[in-house]
Amino acid sequence: MASRRVRCKPLRWVGQLSSGDRVLRRILIAVLAIVVVAGGGFFAWAWHGELPAEPSRDVSTFDPAVVAKGANLVAIGSCAVCHTAKNSPSFAGGYPVETPFGVIYGSNITPDRDTGIGTWSPAAFRRAMREGVDRLGNHLYPAFPYDHFTHATDSDLDAVYAFLMTRNAVQKANREPALAFPFNIRLSAAAWKLLFLHPGPNPPDPSKSAEWNRGAYLAESFGHCGACHTPRNLLAGEQRGKAYDGGFAEGWLAPALNAKSPAAVPWTAEAVTHYLREGWDAEHGHAAGPMAPVIDGTSRANSDDLRALGVYVASLNGATAAEIAAKREAALEFAAARTLPAHGTTAQTTGAAPGLANDGTAIFAGACATCHHAGGELPISRPIDLSLSSTVNEADARDLIQVILRGIHPATNERGRIMPAFDGVLTDRQIVALVNYVRGHFSTQPMWSDPAKTLANIRNGKGS
Repeated sequence: MASRRVRCKPLRWVGQLSSGDRVLRRILIAVLAIVVVAGGGFFAWAWHGELPAEPSRDVSTFDPAVVAKGANLVAIGSCAVCHTAKNSPSFAGGYPVETPFGVIYGSNITPDRDTGIGTWSPAAFRRAMREGVDRLGNHLYPAFPYDHFTHATDSDLDAVYAFLMTRNAVQKANREPALAFPFNIRLSAAAWKLLFLHPGPNPPDPSKSAEWNRGAYLAESFGHCGACHTPRNLLAGEQRGKAYDGGFAEGWLAPALNAKSPAAVPWTAEAVTHYLREGWDAEHGHAAGPMAPVIDGTSRANSDDLRALGVYVASLNGATAAEIAAKREAALEFAAARTLPAHGTTAQTTGAAPGLANDGTAIFAGACATCHHAGGELPISRPIDLSLSSTVNEADARDLIQVILRGIHPATNERGRIMPAFDGVLTDRQIVALVNYVRGHFSTQPMWSDPAKTLANIRNGKGS
């Protein structure tokens, strides 16, 4: 058989490229160059060197007044919440912080030189608080709210440093985060900062009082109130333009604090101050879920700063004194009209299935009315009227379900208000019936669309 010669198309050298190919080649080279330069610039920006270790220091050299100032700021920031594990020494770390990307564990911030921050200088501490970078140069994940602490002054940061350095040193190794790829790479935190870290002080508002400005400073820096009460985007950054619209934290809703607040009676400075001190307010409800340990911190803060926080937070809803008075009168009138239907009667739960409504009435009468209904008596105190509860008036059933499941309990070895947990006592069907009854009977808001689904999501550890 005769061989068959295959004619191959000759290769074209660079000089033989068509004009279209040359343009494409130049574009590709330009894109590659931009990627290389941008990547190199990012790595250069993201790199932070190790800062020198601080020599051991006699704690008696710290000014007691500065330490006391730091203690007050730590209380306002509720720092112990995320830096103290259950049944563990204060500030020794280990507390699991649930995030959409995995679990991050609070670090040891005692002055232990091996596992804590005992080798950190004031400069290293300020860098961590403002830039989210530890002494060794590692990027910190934004579960640590340095996007708020970055607004704090040097003197306040140094006071917090003095307080922490005078705590008992606890040797306890830090736990590595349990995060999915690529978030387990710390450079991802550096990329997050490019998008969402806005360093520098927040300028005071000259049109506001000194007390309001003090409250704004504390809320936006150490208090980091927006970390929970502002919605976040898919990358866990606080959504710009939606400050205090309400957020999500550890499986609970953090209600809006602005004009979108679910409160039947708008918050006043006095109500916010009392709530932060005592953990409850007669016209709003009790602290529960992630807010309860926050109150354990704020209850220890000085009165002037709590009042300033109250003035600022109350101003967010924009309600005038006349509007507050009118809404309070309407809410109290509605609350006074609530009566407990007799067993077997139909609850006013428009939109709920009739069978569930009847069950909810009976369940409430048997399990809840003794404490929560007018005329009920407790040996310590009676809870607020449910008609005034922000939880009952929220746009979502999640927090009411969480309270029913978990109850309300004071901090370990502390006195406080108690509500028993009903998880395991009531079936899921009974919980849904109870939720429907409470919403329909004690709120003027529309019925929740699908509390059964919300309950299932809570059981499965999912968001709303």
